[in-house]
Amino acid sequence: MQIESIDQLQQALREHFYIADRGLATAVFLTLKLQRPLFLEGEPGVGKTEIAKVIASLLNTNLIRLQCYEGLDINQAVYEWNYTRQLLHIRLLEARGERPAEAELFGEEFLLERPLLRAIRQTNTQTPVLLIDEIDRSDEEFEAFLLEVLSDFQITIPEIGTIKAKHPPVVVLTSNRTREVHDALKRRCLYYWIDYPSFEKEYEIVRTKIPHAPEQLARQVTGFIQELRQVDLYKIPGVAETLDWTAALVALDQHALEVNIIEDTLGVILKYQDDIAKVNGQVARHILERVKVNTGT
Repeated sequence: MQIESIDQLQQALREHFYIADRGLATAVFLTLKLQRPLFLEGEPGVGKTEIAKVIASLLNTNLIRLQCYEGLDINQAVYEWNYTRQLLHIRLLEARGERPAEAELFGEEFLLERPLLRAIRQTNTQTPVLLIDEIDRSDEEFEAFLLEVLSDFQITIPEIGTIKAKHPPVVVLTSNRTREVHDALKRRCLYYWIDYPSFEKEYEIVRTKIPHAPEQLARQVTGFIQELRQVDLYKIPGVAETLDWTAALVALDQHALEVNIIEDTLGVILKYQDDIAKVNGQVARHILERVKVNTGT
């Protein structure tokens, strides 16, 4: 799909069930046009990972995902050698009375591609989308390694040489900001902060993602989550939790919020017992009363 304007991109995202404001649509548009990585920061559950999935769907291409975590290294992220196959090859040669050469053992047939190398070596004309998810969970050493990948879209393997992408992938990095990512990495990217949505936008997301949800329920759930984000919680619910809660209430055949059903399903939107205990009872009743007034339901 050829994207010729920000308006066209924004509409295409909407058709793929992703409601993006003008700022995010502009950042994605520039990422596609300038072939620059896109660095997305924001609280968990606001749609950072989802936008990469939608871009891949919109472009009708592969999504290659690298989930970051503490201790992630080159073996898991880039490549490693198939030691089992190398050992079998050595034993086969020894059985023939031959001696394996080092170059023979470190050839393409023994190379195992991991997400970064797979994205760089993609040979088809449709470039993949590379999602480097939750980069803030990785170590600074891995960040430093990414500089070569994001600057020149190339990876150096000592035994083989430098492999450069024929068609640079569309790169999306996400961060929940559990720690600050180094400026050197950010400088190589376009940056956008995805905030919690307004009531109107979040309600539109709910109606788009779960169109069969009763209108009254959708408005009340959206309003309740909006109010809940003002409470001092350990983990504030994101849009993902709003959608999960709506889907759960629809599955329970609810058409409107009630205090008892809120208390029964708080575990869908809150993941810590202290948060659940804080909202249970009077807080939930008070929020629901405000929601009914504010939404006219």
